[in-house]
Amino acid sequence: MSEFGYRTDAAEVVAGLDLSGKHAVVTGGYSGIGQETARVLAVAGAQVTIACRDLPRAQQTAEEMNAALDRGSISAAELDLSSLGSVRKFGAEYRADHNRLDVLVNNAAVMACPYGETADGFEMQFGTNHLGHFVLFNELLPLLKASGRARVVCLSSAGHFISPVVFDDIGFSRRDYDPWLAYGQAKTANALMAVGVQQRHAADGIEGFAVHPGGIMTNLQRHMDPAEFKDRGWVDEEGNVNELFKTIEQGASTSVWAAVWPGLSGRGGRYLEDCSEAAVLDAPSADFSGVMSYAVDPQQAERLWELSEELVRGGT
Repeated sequence: MSEFGYRTDAAEVVAGLDLSGKHAVVTGGYSGIGQETARVLAVAGAQVTIACRDLPRAQQTAEEMNAALDRGSISAAELDLSSLGSVRKFGAEYRADHNRLDVLVNNAAVMACPYGETADGFEMQFGTNHLGHFVLFNELLPLLKASGRARVVCLSSAGHFISPVVFDDIGFSRRDYDPWLAYGQAKTANALMAVGVQQRHAADGIEGFAVHPGGIMTNLQRHMDPAEFKDRGWVDEEGNVNELFKTIEQGASTSVWAAVWPGLSGRGGRYLEDCSEAAVLDAPSADFSGVMSYAVDPQQAERLWELSEELVRGGT
């Protein structure tokens, strides 16, 4: 259903599209594919807010992108997804300054980090990657409804193959912490959130999409030992990146496609990769393409949504 594919650049997706008058929020938009996502949306005419933990860095990135674009369509705001207080503060400030939101790209993430807890006591990867974005969505829900035709893009990854959401031990209180199991669980939660958005809010004109951007070397891998890159075949002995990896421009393409491509209207709740809908699987594929059925299961999505509401109710 798409004219795009694995090597499509994000800029190709928006060529010919006019996003004038549209408003977008991209979390983690000061580096990697988040920055390219924000830049390309702005190129097409959208007013974009990059919401990031390091505000000075975000402001500098916004200034540099605006200078390159010769327009002031990108702004920066502080958002620490590991603190529900910060998320709620951002939400209140954004609502005060805007009357609608057309695109929310839940891009920011931590990956395979050592055990830690968020400001509210949640395991860091689940708390940041999922619960932070869950609260952000609900904070911005009135503005998404006001759009009438809004998109919510939840970045998952092939990491979801590693683990479903382990509902009876999300926080690793009864099993040894494994950074990759925690990452896999969080990425499954991201995919299920897109399903939950679709189930609960399609009638409000809001569609949710989960996205696997593909393999890209960014600062997301900062917690990994460089030797692990070689062990996984990501780089060779000389440090050259495996040719199967995408560029940042290519990695951002599916996020942008999910956010704005007209042909996706009415097809929310899907898991997307390489600018196409992924096949739903009951067992992992050899190349980890496709999506496991547990990551798009409506009942699992509803269970996660209800649990997330319970968990964040008492957060500060």
